[in-house]
Amino acid sequence: MIKAIVTDIEGTTSSLSFVKDVLFPYARQHMADYVRKNADATEVQVQLEEVRKIAGKALNVEAIISLLIQWIDEDQKVTPLKTLQGYIWQAGYKAGDFSGHVYRDAVDKLREWHAQGIKLYVFSSGSVKAQKLIFGHSDFGDLTTLFNGYFDTRIGNKRDPDAYQHIIEETGCAAIEVLFLSDIVEELQAADEAGMQTIQLVREGQAAWHGCPQVNSFELIDLDTIG
Repeated sequence: MIKAIVTDIEGTTSSLSFVKDVLFPYARQHMADYVRKNADATEVQVQLEEVRKIAGKALNVEAIISLLIQWIDEDQKVTPLKTLQGYIWQAGYKAGDFSGHVYRDAVDKLREWHAQGIKLYVFSSGSVKAQKLIFGHSDFGDLTTLFNGYFDTRIGNKRDPDAYQHIIEETGCAAIEVLFLSDIVEELQAADEAGMQTIQLVREGQAAWHGCPQVNSFELIDLDTIG
């Protein structure tokens, strides 16, 4: 019996194009100006210092900006970059520059599962702040109350089984009682190795993994057939 569900965002609850064509370009466009204007803010200083640690050298602000933009272009899953992107997206959401895309089928099922008492979690390479923003400013209103918790790269790499083991422990459920939803084969394989149940969302031509069921909509997920 499934007692907890952990879902990815990009390509799973939300379209790949929203993240790649709206959020990432917005952060890239505003990164330099945001860092320059907020370099003295404590929360930004912490992230800039993390960038220096990762780079292994004492970089000035302009050099950090160049590295951050390079990481964006390379789609690097680097925690300080993801955190700063979250700050920039927060400003964009508040300004009404965009709202968070979430598929209607995902919203309907998440609400149904929440009403049934199933614990719901998010695991994304985007920062927890960014996760809360996309669901908190969604096209369907504030969905953050549906979730019991959020996980990002601080819990581990999404392709590392240890990350999923840590998440299982956080849910307080047995591994077999936890379902992971994602579009990415390597993430599903890592979750499977940790003992989770898995279902792949194949919405936009992703490569399929035949080690678990595939669906193209949350509507097709039947928890009674799992486990």
